[in-house]
Amino acid sequence: MKFENLKSTFNKGVTIPSLIFIIGTCFLSALYPKPTENILNEIKQFIFINLNWVYVWAVTLFVIFLVYLLFSKYANIKLGANDSKPEYSFFSWISMLFAAGMGIGLIYFSVAEPMQHYSSEVFADNHYVSRAKQAQLYTFFHWGVHAWAIYGVVGLSLSYFAYRYRLPLSLRSCFYPLLKDKINGKWGNAIDVFALCCTFFGLTTTLGFGVVQISSGLNILHITAENSFTNQVIIVISLIALSVFSAISGVDKGVKILSNINVMGVIVLLLFVLILGPTVYLIGSFTDGLGNYINNFFNLTFNTHVYEKNALSWFYDWTILYWAWWISWSPYVGLFIARISKGRTIREFTLAVLVLPTLFNFIWMSVFGNSAIWFDLNIANGKLSQLASDPDALMFRFLEYMPLSTLTGFFVIAIIIIFFVTSADSGIFVMNSIATKNAKKSPKWQIVFWGILLAVLSLLLLNAGGLKALQSMTLITALPFSVIILLFIVSLMKGLIIDQKYYDTNFSASTVPWSGEFWKERLKNIVSFKDNSSVDHFIQIKTKEAFTDLQQEFAANGIEAKINHYENPARIEIEIHQGIVNNFIYGIENRVKTVSEYMINEENLPDLEDKKTHYPRSYFGDGREGYDVQYFTKNELISDVLKHYERFLEIVSEERNEMFISSNANQKKK
Repeated sequence: MKFENLKSTFNKGVTIPSLIFIIGTCFLSALYPKPTENILNEIKQFIFINLNWVYVWAVTLFVIFLVYLLFSKYANIKLGANDSKPEYSFFSWISMLFAAGMGIGLIYFSVAEPMQHYSSEVFADNHYVSRAKQAQLYTFFHWGVHAWAIYGVVGLSLSYFAYRYRLPLSLRSCFYPLLKDKINGKWGNAIDVFALCCTFFGLTTTLGFGVVQISSGLNILHITAENSFTNQVIIVISLIALSVFSAISGVDKGVKILSNINVMGVIVLLLFVLILGPTVYLIGSFTDGLGNYINNFFNLTFNTHVYEKNALSWFYDWTILYWAWWISWSPYVGLFIARISKGRTIREFTLAVLVLPTLFNFIWMSVFGNSAIWFDLNIANGKLSQLASDPDALMFRFLEYMPLSTLTGFFVIAIIIIFFVTSADSGIFVMNSIATKNAKKSPKWQIVFWGILLAVLSLLLLNAGGLKALQSMTLITALPFSVIILLFIVSLMKGLIIDQKYYDTNFSASTVPWSGEFWKERLKNIVSFKDNSSVDHFIQIKTKEAFTDLQQEFAANGIEAKINHYENPARIEIEIHQGIVNNFIYGIENRVKTVSEYMINEENLPDLEDKKTHYPRSYFGDGREGYDVQYFTKNELISDVLKHYERFLEIVSEERNEMFISSNANQKKK
C-alpha cells in the first residue's frame, strides 16, 4: 500500500517532452547566457516590431468577447451542473484569483512603473502635471481590464469544459468542440506541453523578480551586508520550501489561507499609505485617473503609436511587453482560476475577474504611484525619479519618506514572500496537474520534485545571468499562445451554442396531442429510425388520407382546398388559395438528418446502421419553422392543420396586419 502511494501519476507524453525542453532551455541560457539572450532578444524584438498588431488585436478581441458574454443569453450558464454550488466563499475566491493573477508584480511595479513613465524621455517635453497624468493612465491601462481579459478567457474556457462537459481540467479540453477525441492524442499532448513550459518559465522569471527585490530590500534595511548570490540562495530555498509545504497542504488549506492573509496584508499597507500619505491628493488623483482611463479607453486599446516614431520603442517595451507577459502567464493563471471557479455563473465569473481585480489594481497603483510622484515633487526634490532605473529598490526608497519606514519595509518583504509563495504553490499545483492530465490524486513527492526543479534552475540562471534570456523566451511563446486563446473563443462559442440549445429544446410539437391512447405504437415508432422509403410511405398514405379528408370537409363548408404533390424529395401540401392575402399552405416533406456517433455506438439505444435517418417534417407558407410529425395519427395530422388554419384566420382578420399579410408572397415559385 505504501509503495502504491509513491507510484507516479505523470503522463509520459506530456512530462518527458516538457522536461527535456525546460531543462535544455535553462542550461543553454546558463551556459551561454549572452549569446542565448542576444538570439532570443532578436526574435522577441522582431515579433514586437513587426507583429505587435497581433497582440493588440488579440487582447482587444478578448475584452470584446467577455463583455459580449456578460450581456448575452449565455451569461446565466453555470460552470458546472445546473445545481452546482461554489466551493469557496466569495472573499476566498477573489483572494486566490487575485494573488495568482498579479502577485509579486503588484509590489514590484506599484511605484516603479508610474515613476518610470513619469521620468520617461517620451513624455519629457510635457508639463509635470501632464506627465503625472500620463504615468497613471498607462499604468491603469497595463494593469486593468485588458490584462484580466486574457486571464478571463483562458480561465472561463477551462472552467466551462472541465465542469460543464466534465472533461479533464487541461488546456487540451478547450479544443474539444474543434478536435473531438483527438484531444486525447498527440495534439492534446502538444497543447499541454506548451502550457507546462509556459507555466514553468513564467514562474522562474517571477521568482527571479521576487528574489532580487527581497534581497535588495534586506540590504536597504541593513539586514544583509550586500546583495550577494549567497543571500539569493538562502531566499530561494526558503521560499520554495514554504511553497512546497503550502502546495502539499492543498488548495483548500495552504493556498486559500495564504491568499486570504495576503489580501488582508495588502489592504493594511494600502490604508497605511493612503491615510498617512497625501490623502486628499490621492483620492482626487484616483478619481481623475479613473475618468481619464474611461474617456481614453478605446484610444488606448487600438493605439499602435505608428505615427509617433519617438514613442515606438516605449510602446514595444511597455504595452506590447505587458500583453505578451500576461498572455505567457495565462496558461498557469487560467488553470488556477478554473480550479477554484466551479459553480459560478458565466456572468459572475466575468464580472469578478474583469471588474474587481481591475478596480483594486487602480486603487493600489494610484495610492503608491501617485504618492511617489507627489513626494518626488514636494519633498524628495527629484531623488525618487532619479531611482526610476532601479525598480528593485524603489519601493523601499519610497517608504523612507513615510512614517515607520523600517517597520513598513519589513512588512513589504513579508507581503512579497507571501505573494511569491501563493504564486509558486498554485503554480506547482498547476504544473503537476498538467503533467498528470489532472490526476485526482498524486504522490506528494511529485509536488516536491517540481519545487526542487524550480529552485535549482532559478538559482542556476540567477548565478549565470541567464534569467533575461529565459524572460525573452517566455515573451516569445506569447505569440503562438495568443492564437491558441483566439481558438479557445471559437471553441467556447461552439460549446455554448450547443449547451443553450440543449437546455432550450422543449418537447417535440408532436407530443402536444398525445393522450396515452396509442402508447405502444408511439414507443415502437420512437425506438425505430426511419429510412427514406418509410417516410415516403408516411407522406403518400397517411398524410394524403388526412389531407383528402380535410379537402372534402373544406369543400362541404364552401372553401376550395388543393392538394399538391412533389417528388425528390417527397412532399405533399394542402393549399387554400387567397386573392388578396398570402395563400394558406400546410405541407409535409421528407427530411434527412445526421445522427451522432454516440447514438450509433451506444448499445442501450435504438439500433441504427447508417448515420443518416429520415423523418417527415411540416412546413408552412409563411416560412415559419416546422417540426417532426412522424408520430402523428391521421386524426392528429388533421387537428394540427386546423390549428394552423385557425391561427391564419385570426391573423388575417386583424386590420393592423394588412400590410404584412398582403405581400406578394403568392407569386413565389414553389
